[in-house]
Amino acid sequence: SGALAAKKGKFEIADGATLFLDEIGDMSPRVQAKMLRVLEEQRFAPVGSNTPVKVDVRVISATNKRLDSLIEDGDFRADLFYRLNVIPFQIPPLRERMEDIPLLIEHFNRKFSAGYGKKSKEFTAEAIAVLQNYAWLGNVRELRNTIERVVIMTSKQKIAAADLPELNSKSETPASTFRFPSFKEANDAYQREFILRKLAEAGGNVTRAADAMGVDRSHLYRRMKNLQISVEK
Repeated sequence: SGALAAKKGKFEIADGATLFLDEIGDMSPRVQAKMLRVLEEQRFAPVGSNTPVKVDVRVISATNKRLDSLIEDGDFRADLFYRLNVIPFQIPPLRERMEDIPLLIEHFNRKFSAGYGKKSKEFTAEAIAVLQNYAWLGNVRELRNTIERVVIMTSKQKIAAADLPELNSKSETPASTFRFPSFKEANDAYQREFILRKLAEAGGNVTRAADAMGVDRSHLYRRMKNLQISVEK
């Protein structure tokens, strides 16, 4: 349709610039074939059009999988691998670059605090030390999820080690539970996270958030007051 033809794809948008492709090891065979064709011919036919579009795109790709093993198993194209593998470099796992953790904590702290309309937290030296001594099998994604949970579920401004979610070194994702002394506190924490997420999705608009939750705006305002949630203008 005309609407489809008018909508630009990632390669067309990135013409003359750099396109980052994450987790290329998860590409389907069909997508791999299309990707190889675009990289080799530097052109493609947009959806809804038979006219090729020429593009000049620099591609940076990443994966957490062993592509050589996927090639041996027939799950990844060798020709695409060699087309992408021009200047390879390996990023060490997070547990081998602990000096990056304080910077990442601050980055995600600012990112999620702004996203949820909250003031940035202050992580104590003790809390940072705990996070630096964790194995982080899930790497940066696991740290990212952990900081997001702290921003959402902790009402304190200064984050001590005791305020961190329970970390499980055998898991690739952060534990989903906090140490709550009572059912009421656990329930309040869940409701707080739910309301903050809905407010973020609604751009801070309480009326839209209430509609999405299926409750009256007055009821949502009461819960926000009880849970000490404020929407900053």
